[in-house]
Amino acid sequence: MKMIILIIKDSDSDHVTQALTSADYRVTRVASTGGFLRSGVVTLLLGVDDDRVDSAIGLIREKMGKSTSGEKRATLFVVPVERFEQV
Repeated sequence: MKMIILIIKDSDSDHVTQALTSADYRVTRVASTGGFLRSGVVTLLLGVDDDRVDSAIGLIREKMGKSTSGEKRATLFVVPVERFEQV
């Protein structure tokens, strides 16, 4: 299992979250701030089975679309999960 940590602009978060949940990914959304102007960003946390990581990243890329200004619109980390429990 992997944890995908996705940091995106607040304005992009709704359609990305909806697409991920529609594709049966479980998403936890955390409001956060960061960047040069401390603008509103959202951190999405996804617990994903190893065989679904590439498809999740592909879906994120698809929903983010291409930036016309060449600006990076998201930061994404994939982290191994040693243990997972729901209590």
